[in-house]
Amino acid sequence: MDNLLLARWQFGVTTVYHFFFVPLTIGLVFLIAIMETLYVTKKNENYKRMAKFWGKLFLINFAVGVVTGILQEFQFGMNWSNYSRFVGDVFGAPLAIESLAAFFLESTFLGVWMFGWDKLPKHVHLASIWLVALGTTLSAFWILTANAFMQHPVGYVIQGGHAEMASFGALIGNEQLWWEFPHVWLGALATGAFFVAGVSAYQLLRKRWLEVFHPSFVISIIVGVVSSILVAIVGHDQAQYLMVSQPMKMAASEALWHTSADPAPWTVIAAIDPAQQRNTFELQIPYALSILAYNQPHGSVPGMLELQQQMQQKYGPGSYIPPVGVTFWSFRVMVAAGVLMILSALYGAWQMVRDKLLQSRRYLRWMLFAMPLPFIANTAGWLMTEMGRQPWVVYGLELTRDGVSPTVPAGEVLLTLISFSVLYGLLAIVDAYLFVRAVRQGPEPDGEDSEVPDLNVAPL
Repeated sequence: MDNLLLARWQFGVTTVYHFFFVPLTIGLVFLIAIMETLYVTKKNENYKRMAKFWGKLFLINFAVGVVTGILQEFQFGMNWSNYSRFVGDVFGAPLAIESLAAFFLESTFLGVWMFGWDKLPKHVHLASIWLVALGTTLSAFWILTANAFMQHPVGYVIQGGHAEMASFGALIGNEQLWWEFPHVWLGALATGAFFVAGVSAYQLLRKRWLEVFHPSFVISIIVGVVSSILVAIVGHDQAQYLMVSQPMKMAASEALWHTSADPAPWTVIAAIDPAQQRNTFELQIPYALSILAYNQPHGSVPGMLELQQQMQQKYGPGSYIPPVGVTFWSFRVMVAAGVLMILSALYGAWQMVRDKLLQSRRYLRWMLFAMPLPFIANTAGWLMTEMGRQPWVVYGLELTRDGVSPTVPAGEVLLTLISFSVLYGLLAIVDAYLFVRAVRQGPEPDGEDSEVPDLNVAPL
């Protein structure tokens, strides 16, 4: 293997691993802020116990997320020096703002929140957790500003063989960003909601601390219903934007080799033969792709081979077709996980309305298995986003092969890839151990026997 392939594997492994923690950080702190708001407004101590319990899990996740994120920025200099030289003047600005402003905002007020219980006025302490939530959201915004530039470069000029920023306003006004950011943020809320719902379901099945975990489940399901439905709506609009900004990615996500008929059918599953550039089997739904692409039952969708000819005329010889199998199936895994999330959240809301939640033991067991769904959807979505952009590292500006460090041998990249993978594996073990221990310990006692079920749960 050459250094390009190994560098891509290394960045892919570290990014996917890091992104397990990022959405949970964003979503979980938002739920904690809601819980503490209910504590301050309702003056019910159970909500304080809830906020403290979920805060312990948040701190564990936050710490591991910070550690895993640091390695990603190192790789820009280690493995992708040509990329950093070419677009660093543009790409580095939002990363610097994220580090110097957003991260310091969330970390500073997280410390205030951690050590400020019973030391600060309640409203000041509540403001600190909302500022942490704001900081995590701003961190996501600035990181996605940088990623949006890679997907759709704007606000730059080429000077002296590299890109320089021409308009910071254009960078943060990038249309790609304003489709990408709400989709990721809503997905993070859904991640936090399903995590809280899953842990709460575990405790409800064991009939432990019902006065804490029943309201936790209710809050998480409400957030889960809203966020999972909205993330699907925004994702649909984002896919329609791809028809304009990256039609090749859209065609690859549908394994559409030739421009479709009018109306275009949607391929549910396919047997893809990339060597022959065709599908040997397809299960299709008539009209569906036209509806997905244009919100109307007519209209053709350009195929990869026709787009390949157009891109060769524009950019020169070469293959501009991304890995079709990965792009096609990651999109379907994301959609399938998202549909299951919506159905799971809606069923939970229906059971709550019927006041049958505690009796729905099969559903509570299912929510334990549903906890990974948003993580699966997040990972699959990013695989589609990043693999579907190939062979570009910056779409239309720089090919991935041109961004890799030319002087770093493959052996060194392989060594660091193995080292990082082992380190991340150990961190995963530690993280899982700390999570399990915190869940088993449960919330802080309220002066009563916390093991005795309290069926008079606190209403919302």
